[in-house]
Amino acid sequence: MLPEAFLQKMKSILPAEEWKAFCASYDESAPKGLRVNTWKGNLSLLQAAYDLPLSPVPWDPEGFYYEETQVQPGKLTLHEAGAYYIQEPSAMLPAALLSPLPGEKVLDLCAAPGGKTIQLACGLKGKGLLLSNEIHPARAKILSENVERCGIRNAVVTNEDPAHLSARFPAFFDKVLVDAPCSGEGMFRKNPDAVSEWSPENVVHCAARQDEILDHAAVMLRPGGTLVYSTCTFSPEEDEDAVSRFLSRHPDYILTHSEKLLPYKVRGDGQFAAVFTRKDGGGVPGSASIPSVQPAKGKKQKALFFPQEVSSLWKETPTPERLLLFGDRLFLLPEGAFPLDGLKVLRPGLCLGTYKKERFEPDHALALSLRPDEVFHAVSLDEKEAVSYLQGNTISRETENGWTLLMYAGYSLGFGKAVNGIIKNHYPKGLRTQCALRSAPQAP
Repeated sequence: MLPEAFLQKMKSILPAEEWKAFCASYDESAPKGLRVNTWKGNLSLLQAAYDLPLSPVPWDPEGFYYEETQVQPGKLTLHEAGAYYIQEPSAMLPAALLSPLPGEKVLDLCAAPGGKTIQLACGLKGKGLLLSNEIHPARAKILSENVERCGIRNAVVTNEDPAHLSARFPAFFDKVLVDAPCSGEGMFRKNPDAVSEWSPENVVHCAARQDEILDHAAVMLRPGGTLVYSTCTFSPEEDEDAVSRFLSRHPDYILTHSEKLLPYKVRGDGQFAAVFTRKDGGGVPGSASIPSVQPAKGKKQKALFFPQEVSSLWKETPTPERLLLFGDRLFLLPEGAFPLDGLKVLRPGLCLGTYKKERFEPDHALALSLRPDEVFHAVSLDEKEAVSYLQGNTISRETENGWTLLMYAGYSLGFGKAVNGIIKNHYPKGLRTQCALRSAPQAP
């Protein structure tokens, strides 16, 4: 049951005929959606593997509605491969409006659990820099896991306060997304906790917090850049009024577009989004104040840069300035990366692998980021073999000895190490229990 104060508030806002339609929308089930991960594949590739009944989401060309009938997309093999991300359809709007281009520096300031980050990464096409930040440690960990599953190479994942980031990166980013924490009115249909946690006082609290986050975001956008602010709530205090307050505090910003999706007007739970542009102007510190990452020094560090286990798998040869030893793990930094000292970093880029005594073991994150045309050695698995691999079993296959990428339906699943006709399983043990409980995918 919806909070009475919320109902009365919406009744005072909406015209009488729309108020009735708004209330009726809560008797309907929440729509379900997924977004194709175009970094790893496309819709045709996905539909060739599964006969999923999909219909397009109007505001995102790569977003689709699905119906859970016999098939649950979150439990299919290609979900583990990062072929798509399960995402509420309305939530696809903000990143679509930001529309990043390859080579840009992009900030997703409130990024967990990661759907919008994946969407932004698809727009960057592996080029440029994506900083994905989440202030809550547990949610930041989930964000990092989703970045890995979807094979994103050029994302740095941090667990920082916006105030710390704004002090560090004045006028640094070309585009910034602020999908702000809010009172969550658009989540009422699918999340009972959102209903129980709602109150007029919480709306006021959220609005104040959003103002603060937006102020820090404004500092980090370069002149001429684009900022998108979004919420999944309907309260004017957090939406239209937040825009007005922001513009009054920041005369160097102009509003270029705003959009509000309401559940009785669209097939979605609801979303608000506003697009701002920062005016060009002199005297604003920019990215020149942020030095580039310097390669590690010393003979030992230099010897670590080109592990044969990676060069024998991946056709790309990373340059020294984009490689970073983070503990005993070797990472490939995004283009335009920055010094990481003083930041709470969960993922400084793409993990290539881990040094273990006298050997180097390629990382699962690297496997998930690779496509068939980028590797020297790949083995395609059928449906039965793919499920068996995800459960942690070895694969019988005559192939060249050594590390190889295992594929299913054109998507990378993980690494295996071939030894005399047996491919030893290197799928992470922490993920195997989940997959072992899942039924095999439905064949088309």
